[in-house]
Amino acid sequence: MDIATVIGVILGFTVIGWAIMLGGSWVIFVDMPSVAITIGGMLCATLIHFSLPQFLGVFSVVKKTIVSRIPQPSALIQKMVNCAAINRRDGAIALEQEINRVNNTFFAKGLQMLVDGQKPEEIRDLLSMEIQYLQDRHADGKKILEFMGSAAPAFGMVGTLIGLVQMLKNLQSPDQIGAGMAVALITTFYGAILANLIFLPLAGKLGLYSKAETTTKEMILEGVCAIADGANPTGVREKMQIFLSQSKREEVKAKV
Repeated sequence: MDIATVIGVILGFTVIGWAIMLGGSWVIFVDMPSVAITIGGMLCATLIHFSLPQFLGVFSVVKKTIVSRIPQPSALIQKMVNCAAINRRDGAIALEQEINRVNNTFFAKGLQMLVDGQKPEEIRDLLSMEIQYLQDRHADGKKILEFMGSAAPAFGMVGTLIGLVQMLKNLQSPDQIGAGMAVALITTFYGAILANLIFLPLAGKLGLYSKAETTTKEMILEGVCAIADGANPTGVREKMQIFLSQSKREEVKAKV
């Protein structure tokens, strides 16, 4: 679990709530028509812009920004080095026992293709295609969150305009202008909060995780193809370490 996302959201709302309480009562910031306009309008616009399956998939997208399982590069490289040693010593068939010990489904698929005797070119083509579709899915999820992040302030402004129109029609009561203006601005407040504390940060976090997961899969792809070419454990390690910074390469030792 990415605890930073949870902490960020909780602390963000806590700080805003604390600032509101310092300035007065939080009750004046609660207005159900404003909530309906901002959130309802944003959701309707998202439904219009995207298909229903894409819209419903936003929940799994948000979940991915909170719960992620990206293996540590050092552990992944070490596992691949061990597989290369087994392949060189006992042959590809011996890797079948390693498949059940691998938690990464992409890694397990690559090992299974090795056991099945597929050529390196076939392995690269299939795994590369899977990486491409992964990037496309993540890009769609990021677009949905970014669209919601832009639609929320827009409908907040719509709510503000509605409130201003209703307020200007009651100019015969000057004592109600201040209260009416406050209510009119609440929708803009809601839209800004939703965009800048939830949707846009989540879109950015999804982009980071998508890049990290893509890099992990590319490491697995290169490692599996190197094993299929008959590379020795040291060669496999050196090839996969290309994806790491120089400081992290020293952490990986060829323990076979």
